[in-house]
Amino acid sequence: MITNNMRFFQDVTQVKFTGLDHVFNVSSVFCEIDLPFMNQPLTIRWYGVIIAFGLTLAVLFGGRKAYKWKIDIFKMIDILIYGSLAGIVGARLYYVAFEWGYYKLHPGEIFQIWNGGLAIYGGLIAGLLAAFVVCKVEKINIPNLLDLCGMSFLIGQGIGRWGNFANQEAFGVNTDLPWGMYSAKTQAYLSELVASGTDLAVDPSKPVHPTFLYESVWCLLGFVVLYIICQKARKFSGQIFLCYGIWYGTERAVVEGLRTDSLYIGDTNIRTSQVLSLALVFVCAVLLAALLIKYTKNPKPIEGVDYFPEIPLYRFRRKAADAKKAEEKLLAEAEKAEADGDTKKAAAMKEKAEKQAKLFEENTKRAEEDAAKREAKKAKKKA
Repeated sequence: MITNNMRFFQDVTQVKFTGLDHVFNVSSVFCEIDLPFMNQPLTIRWYGVIIAFGLTLAVLFGGRKAYKWKIDIFKMIDILIYGSLAGIVGARLYYVAFEWGYYKLHPGEIFQIWNGGLAIYGGLIAGLLAAFVVCKVEKINIPNLLDLCGMSFLIGQGIGRWGNFANQEAFGVNTDLPWGMYSAKTQAYLSELVASGTDLAVDPSKPVHPTFLYESVWCLLGFVVLYIICQKARKFSGQIFLCYGIWYGTERAVVEGLRTDSLYIGDTNIRTSQVLSLALVFVCAVLLAALLIKYTKNPKPIEGVDYFPEIPLYRFRRKAADAKKAEEKLLAEAEKAEADGDTKKAAAMKEKAEKQAKLFEENTKRAEEDAAKREAKKAKKKA
């Protein structure tokens, strides 16, 4: 599909899978646009389009969940902006740091993220640090936000990995399995790897593990698992994020061992992401086990994302406010039903309104009692 100044689906590579007769024509470039003020075409790559799509779905899910957990939309936007920007910068810095031997000789390529080279762990670390700062400033419950992020991350990662397929990168060593992948780009990369004297036993003419696919499937499956846990078995704030650490860390530790483009610690054969993944799994598993035991013995209600220093007091006041709104709405419906001559519906609405009025009185009383206890404790401390 070509127009005068726009060209779609350029840089096509034929990709084959061992168990399939079909040949896939895979383009790494979504669109090239000729602009009068640029010497070269503006190139929009599938890598960026797919990552943006994954991020969009992750944000939509996170936004919906945040709404249910009663987080302020403006706070959510701040977290999204600062977290996303920090995540992109962190992902690139992490990758460049561990490939500094190359980038110190090619400094002009440091900012060319459209050619790949974004490390997920760098993005997660930087993004979470930025989110932590925003949470402290804007008074947001950090463990609850992490739970929301854990599920959203899996959506973004599961979809974003297909950007590697478009670029024909981030694949593994050779395999004879039915889903082994082969293309001119995998052959070219492995040929360069062999010429560089790699310790990996690879044959450029044979299919490779599509490790991007393994991670994509695992992440999307993980989203379903974590969502079910969140809905059915969540006992404390932070539980879902700890499950995320175990789920993703386990997969990454295994799949990283298959990849041919791993980042290594110094001049060793120790893969950076495998070490981080194993550490992540261990820490998260220990914390999850300890906290599950704690909250199973002493269960406590889980509050919303917004952080309030006087949670019980806030909870009662919130319930009272909700009951008051419900009462007013029911009374308005009863009045409308009476105006329409539907006395049966009006009576039912008034009965429900009375129940909400009782809930309002009960929670208002409990809030006042809790406030009195807090004042008494403060007075006692001063005395």
